[in-house]
Amino acid sequence: MKKKIIRFLKRAFWSLEKHARHDGVTMGTGNRIESYFWSSAEPYLITIGNNCDLTEGSRIYTHGSAKVARDMYPDFDIFGKVVLGNRVYVGSRAQIMPGVTIGDNVLIAAGSVVTKSIPSNVVVAGNPARYVCSLDEYIQKNLPFNMNTRPLSPKKKKEFLLAQPEERFIRKELIQVCR
Repeated sequence: MKKKIIRFLKRAFWSLEKHARHDGVTMGTGNRIESYFWSSAEPYLITIGNNCDLTEGSRIYTHGSAKVARDMYPDFDIFGKVVLGNRVYVGSRAQIMPGVTIGDNVLIAAGSVVTKSIPSNVVVAGNPARYVCSLDEYIQKNLPFNMNTRPLSPKKKKEFLLAQPEERFIRKELIQVCR
């Protein structure tokens, strides 16, 4: 019972970063963590650099085993260390599989499933995650839509955005439908 109370108090009062460090994640500074991203019992196999964003629902896995394999080999258990470099953005609900190393300055789109290591300075997306463009190309493509709202309060940001003409917003092209 005492362990359950302590676990509850840790979850209630510790920051997610403090909880991750306590569980064994090696982490740099300046990170923004929005959820419990380590979804295995081996968080000590995860290393995260500086100034990374792990957004809501993102997950990092360090092991892979299944009942099917254990039916044939009862002690079957495989592991892979996961390393995130500096300035890595992991979008909402993205998943990073065991053994993956991610370079510096990487943007991983929401919902991506990262099954292979990623070099520095790129944007990846999809399931499985694939190269989309370089980080420089992404920035150049989106600079015309930059509205510089970071310093605004939520109220001022809302007022500002609702006053903008349609052409200031990103618009995606229609998906091609084969008939």
